Formats: sequence, C-alpha cells, structure tokens
Amino acid sequence: MALEKTPICSFGEKIYDFNLKSVDEKNYTLKDIKGKNGTLVMFICNHCPYVKAIIKELSSTALSLKKYNVNSVAIMSNNTANYPDDSFDNMKKFAQENYFSFPYLFDETQEIAKKYGAVCTPDFFGYNSNHELQYRGRLREMKDLVPVDGSKNELMEAMIEISQSKSGPKNQYPSMGCNIKWK
Repeated sequence: MALEKTPICSFGEKIYDFNLKSVDEKNYTLKDIKGKNGTLVMFICNHCPYVKAIIKELSSTALSLKKYNVNSVAIMSNNTANYPDDSFDNMKKFAQENYFSFPYLFDETQEIAKKYGAVCTPDFFGYNSNHELQYRGRLREMKDLVPVDGSKNELMEAMIEISQSKSGPKNQYPSMGCNIKWK
C-alpha cells in the first residue's frame, strides 16, 4: 500500500464522459448520472483501508447531496488480477453492504481513471452544473484512519457550495489513500 495525495484542484477542468458497467449489471454514461446542480465522481475500491474508514459516511454524504440536486457515481479502477478483493463480484457485495445510493462502476481498462488523473482511493472530483471541476479534496480530516474530533465533512460542504454558487472553496486539502493499482 503506497500512500498518495491528490493534486491541487484544476478549477474549471471539464468532466470526462464514460460508459462503464455498474454492479447492477447496467452500463452508465455521464448523461445517466449527472446532477442538475453538480456531479460528484469518486474513485474508490473495496479493499483500501482509507476507503473503508470513510465508506459509511461517504455513502450517507452521497445520499444527502441528492437533496441539493447533486448526483454521485463511484468508479473502481484497480487491477483485479493482482487485487482480487476488488473483483466485480466483490464490488457488488461492497455496494450492498454499504447501502450505495449511486452507481458503482468498473473501469476494467483503467482508461477512465487515467483520463481523470485519479491517483488514489478515495479520490474525489466535484463538478458544478457546467461540468467544471470545483473540488478535488478530502472527505474530512483524519488521523490514523479516524475522523479528527470536531472536523467537518469538507466534501459535503464543498458540494453544497458548488450546487448553490457553481464555485468550490478556494482552500482545499488533498484526499489521501492507497495508490491506484495500475496494470
């Protein structure tokens, strides 16, 4: 497990389209998941301890963001040959166990992770209604995989701000997690 941090937000960078299979056996494109006031694209996986530490809160955050007309999608891009815990069947179990209210997509070729420039799990890309990147930060401050007392859900606050003003916060802290497992 190599720890990675996400790069600084490239404000205004356009969202990338995709056509990927979901754990519900359907294929989804950007058109199918984009939100009226914003779209959250999340690169996660099943086995990463950083993802596991936040997954319940992430699932509830995505559900809460629907009230603001922000839709979410999660993409798993790891090499499943070397990391069988991230297999498609295990993705189905992980989504069910964590009550995902959003599509969980399999980027088997890793093409979409490369287009987005995803570097770790979790890696969050928050877009406004014009499909312009406005957030590339963390869910919240963590220490030793535990939320820091009094820390705020920065992802939630950023996406609400984006839904209302089309702009993200100027100060953003990078997300940290396991590196993407490239082929």
